[in-house]
Amino acid sequence: MPTIFTHAVVPLAIAVAAGRGHISPKLAVAGAVFAILPDADVVAFRFGIDYADTWGHRGATHSFAFAAICAGALALIWKEARSVLGIAFLTFAMASHGLLDTLTDGGLGAALYWPFDNARIFAPETPVRVSPIGRGFFSARGLETILSELRWIWLPCLGLAGLTWGARKQIAKGKRRAARSRG
Repeated sequence: MPTIFTHAVVPLAIAVAAGRGHISPKLAVAGAVFAILPDADVVAFRFGIDYADTWGHRGATHSFAFAAICAGALALIWKEARSVLGIAFLTFAMASHGLLDTLTDGGLGAALYWPFDNARIFAPETPVRVSPIGRGFFSARGLETILSELRWIWLPCLGLAGLTWGARKQIAKGKRRAARSRG
């Protein structure tokens, strides 16, 4: 699995790319939290639930269906999420967790298609170093993980956010110039 920090980067980059007019800062933060939440399934280990079980790590909580259910449930109780765009953003934010996990070089894969299929899958390419859990994070392997995430996730996300933010600024600048020349 990528680190929790990296899981949060994806929805935050999408929110920046979309702009405040589409994804509010509150919704962006909710998206970051949603992107981290699937890893709460590690608590299953304490209850004797096996990693490969449906409710084990990278199981049902990492699926597209679970993401949609959680986004819909939040929309029922939080007005900020109560729009097609809000539900879609939150669904993708949580689903991005499982998708990123499929890019890692370890673990069992993610059950993206639960409840229709419990198979754990990986992407065809797995360039992201799997994150060590616990104290192992503060090791040479943990550093390898961070560097891998920077290369394969953070830099593309920052590039997407930066390019779209810059493009929006240029479009707004052009509109102001056009308005001044008309008036």
